[in-house]
Amino acid sequence: MCKNENENKSLMADAAKHPSINDRRPVAQLKTLYSLSKTERSSALYYGFMFAFVAFVLFLALTPSSNSSSLWFASIFTSFSTGNSSSTPSNFSSSVLKKPSNGTNAGLVEKLTDCELFDGEWVSDDSYPLYKPGSCSLIDEKFNCFANGRPDDAYCKLKWKPKGCSLPRLNGSHMLELLTGKRLVFVGDSLNRNMWESLVCILRNSAKNQSKVYEEYGRHQFRSRASYSFVFKDYDCTIEFFVSPFLVQEWETRSKNGSKKETLRLDMIEKSADEYKSADILIFNTGHWWTHEKTSKGKDYYQEGSNVYVELNVLEAFRKALTTWGRWVDANVNPMKTLVLFRGYSASHFDGGQWNSGGQCDRETEPIKNKTYLSSYPLKMEVLERVLKGMKTPVAYLNISRMTDYRKDGHPSIYRKQNSSKEERKSPSRSQDCSHWCLPGVPDAWNELLYAELLRKQKQK
Repeated sequence: MCKNENENKSLMADAAKHPSINDRRPVAQLKTLYSLSKTERSSALYYGFMFAFVAFVLFLALTPSSNSSSLWFASIFTSFSTGNSSSTPSNFSSSVLKKPSNGTNAGLVEKLTDCELFDGEWVSDDSYPLYKPGSCSLIDEKFNCFANGRPDDAYCKLKWKPKGCSLPRLNGSHMLELLTGKRLVFVGDSLNRNMWESLVCILRNSAKNQSKVYEEYGRHQFRSRASYSFVFKDYDCTIEFFVSPFLVQEWETRSKNGSKKETLRLDMIEKSADEYKSADILIFNTGHWWTHEKTSKGKDYYQEGSNVYVELNVLEAFRKALTTWGRWVDANVNPMKTLVLFRGYSASHFDGGQWNSGGQCDRETEPIKNKTYLSSYPLKMEVLERVLKGMKTPVAYLNISRMTDYRKDGHPSIYRKQNSSKEERKSPSRSQDCSHWCLPGVPDAWNELLYAELLRKQKQK
């Protein structure tokens, strides 16, 4: 096209330099006219070809098909549309825009847009769990109920069914495609570790080569360090966990007599925050540690600046801490690159006492079926919702409080340790775990909600 334009300009320049051109013989004039006509026809053919090619590519890209050539053309079109630079602000969005290659049910994804994912019921489904009990060596001993001798298995054969739609089954291979080249980071307490281990197991079992999935520092226990990172080498992807039960900083200060005492700095984000602020997906949680005696009483424990409150209501302290977290997110996280989620409060089911006073749940083998026995919505999550509304950064709220409240059957209870005798398990001095969840189990459904959220973002983009 540029060559033809230059030829025309050259002809015009020659005419200006040689006024006698109009006095040439008729044959020469006809040759000149023929040359101009040929140039115009070439331009017309060029534009016609380009128009037909673009129309053809658009047709292939926008027409659903399992044909590999159609997907190839679609990927070319996506590359031209989004670009390949990893520094573009829409880096995360462009990866989620890739055409699903796993045959995800388009109808299910379409319904997710207007579906209330967090109001529904648990239904039996023999195709679950997403990975076989005992198939994942990465589960903490205290979450591995199958290895610890739990005899029943109905608790891991339940699927969360929202009202008005169905959750797409989490396809690990497709999720790895979405996460290729990305950092997904969990930040929070041991309930987020529950969810992190669940996702690592799901994705590891879906990886083409499991030998190329490993903890970055070779760790096999996930309770003693401040952070962990599983590398999925074939996908250039990491799934990480940062321990931060309060999201703000645990502190030490001096009392009046000079001795050290522990406090919680409500005005300071936790100290690892700079290490994950540029991640592609961030999933936060906090809640359970705010129910412990020191935090719930709030006496001589909460600190802002140099001031240690003699007494502060736990809900007010929780609000202050979340406000500090929200301000940090607004100031440090780029919403054009990073998807931010907050997973809500996970229900506990201690019967007959608390975790340290004889509370039990080991006889529970079925979920609650009557809504009248469910707990009221946690006040701390009402505080969270108000904080989220006041933030500039959009945060997807995974409101799992009700769906977990049904599941009194899903906790490790007495099945927290391998090779324990029946007498040891039933010992009155041994506390039961009715807060965390068996794996496979309930946290797998949280990751299906995460997958659904990624699919919803994909459709919006």
